[in-house]
Amino acid sequence: MENENSAVKAPIEGIEKKATEELIEKTLELYPEKARKKREPHMSANDPGVEGCTVKSNRKTVPGVMSARGCAYAGAKGVVWGPIRDMAHISHGPVGCGYYSWGTRRNLVDGHQGVDVFSAMQFTSDFQEKDVVYGGDKKLAKICEEVKELFPLAKGISVLSECPVGLIGDDINAVAKKSSKDLDLPVIPCNCEGFRGVSQSLGHHISNDSIRDYVIGTREFADEPTDYDIALIGDYNIGGDAWASKKILDELGLNVKAIWTGDGQIEHIAATHQVKLNLIHCYRSMNYMAKVMEEKWGIPWMEFNFFGPTKIAASLRAIAARFDQKIQDNAEKIIAKYTPKMQAIVDEYRPRLEGKRAMLFVGGLRPRHTIGAYEDLGLEIVGTGYEFAHNDDYDRTYEEMAKGTLIFDDASEIELETWAKEMKVDLVGSGVKEKYVFQKAGIPFRQMHSWDYSGPYHGYEGFPIFARDIDMAINSPTWGLVKAPF
Repeated sequence: MENENSAVKAPIEGIEKKATEELIEKTLELYPEKARKKREPHMSANDPGVEGCTVKSNRKTVPGVMSARGCAYAGAKGVVWGPIRDMAHISHGPVGCGYYSWGTRRNLVDGHQGVDVFSAMQFTSDFQEKDVVYGGDKKLAKICEEVKELFPLAKGISVLSECPVGLIGDDINAVAKKSSKDLDLPVIPCNCEGFRGVSQSLGHHISNDSIRDYVIGTREFADEPTDYDIALIGDYNIGGDAWASKKILDELGLNVKAIWTGDGQIEHIAATHQVKLNLIHCYRSMNYMAKVMEEKWGIPWMEFNFFGPTKIAASLRAIAARFDQKIQDNAEKIIAKYTPKMQAIVDEYRPRLEGKRAMLFVGGLRPRHTIGAYEDLGLEIVGTGYEFAHNDDYDRTYEEMAKGTLIFDDASEIELETWAKEMKVDLVGSGVKEKYVFQKAGIPFRQMHSWDYSGPYHGYEGFPIFARDIDMAINSPTWGLVKAPF
């Protein structure tokens, strides 16, 4: 089931397709001929509704051209499995990967760390040279035993393989199967070695497949099913985002039976095949499972967007349309209740942000989903791109952007710096790898992977925080002490 495209955006003053194409040409001149040919299909001037404006995506990064992408392990551990709160997540391999991915995305959870929740803990098999030579199967089995002994309230174990495990041929599937039987505990193997695929996107897919093969359909909810049971798919509770979304859905009259996977619980995830509708937030990371549940159990799914009051209202009405008149009436009551509060936020911040230009470069869904929230505050998005998108992500992005704006995939640092300078942006919203480059250049920045340690940004609870943070970033007097390159 596809999302509905928004109306064609009004053009942005001073942003024209021809000028953007000239900027792309100027950017490509920075590269040697071979790299230039490879990078050229990955950037385009947006022309909504016109065939041929497709940006190539999900391709290997050009060697020597800096990329902000992560690996398949990062997609599995850092995105899908890691936020599940009541499981121990074992990084099977050398300590570095597990250490680097240890609690970096602020996936908030409810409970007591080390007692009944374990998502912020670091479990690793700490591969040494002898493990590479002789294999780490026995060590992995021993770790699973220790998890069971030390953390009796853990509801399961995930085993996430790092690169050396795939290279030496450790059979984590066999170890997981035996350990699961011996310990009477779900032990889920995820063959997500970092070298697989071209980005963390394949790690999402592999994780979804492991949930499909080992988890979904193995439990049932304790409560009697109702017609209002839903699941919140692809929300990782960054800074409390899932909690903010759940509050709205609860107020709407729906029962959020499972969250995948922020503050998620494995037994709830295992019973999701009983819900009546899947609401998917991050399409890129979870569309595979939404489609599996539709094909196998007939559960419909739809995308929604709770960034900014305009998109929240549109999503509430679209969600309510799937249910009866009671839910539809509730949607209108919620919108009426919060519209004055959100308008007060807009009235406070928009005069200081009107006409400011922003460029976005993030993973997952945010290069398109956050556009509406920026526009509610009067900002103009002049360029947007993804680290690890596929073609269907771009199909969903073109209509969200004005004609002539810049669309790009897997950008390098030199490209981002060139575009920010030439388009004279007032804000860059990207990841931590880009943050300090732009701040040192005197360009305001917001870290849009984990909300720069703020949040939530979702829902009616999150929009005031988002507005405050964007205003604080752009209008801080400190920028008067740092000279921007334009």
